[in-house]
Amino acid sequence: MEIGSPPTGEAGSALPERLARRPGLGRRAEALAAAALEAAGLRIIERNWRRPDGELDLIALAADGTCVFVEVRSRTGTASGDPLETITPRKQAQIIRAARLYLDEAKPNAPAYRFDVIAVTFDDHGEPALVHIPAAFETTR
Repeated sequence: MEIGSPPTGEAGSALPERLARRPGLGRRAEALAAAALEAAGLRIIERNWRRPDGELDLIALAADGTCVFVEVRSRTGTASGDPLETITPRKQAQIIRAARLYLDEAKPNAPAYRFDVIAVTFDDHGEPALVHIPAAFETTR
């Protein structure tokens, strides 16, 4: 492969279409997750909050004032497993670390916080199925 040339798959072919679509599907999954949260009565206050030391997909406020940090995971089909399987202890630690950064920086007037996960699985026709797990994990300290 030449420097500056696009990545290729086996035998010099272009990457599979599903890999090329990945960033767009991720954005679509986050938009679907945000809409589902809003329909459930939460208010989205941040999308794609990023700092050098961490990032958070969605930050919302629940009706009771709880600050909700939401990790959105997506997959196309189930051949690679369920998107929930990607929320490993390491990923949880990364999300918790980013949430602490956000709380230190934004200082939201929230009586509590929690970590939700929304998994979006797109079928072969691009139709999504969402699973929302409120309070999917907790901090240990």
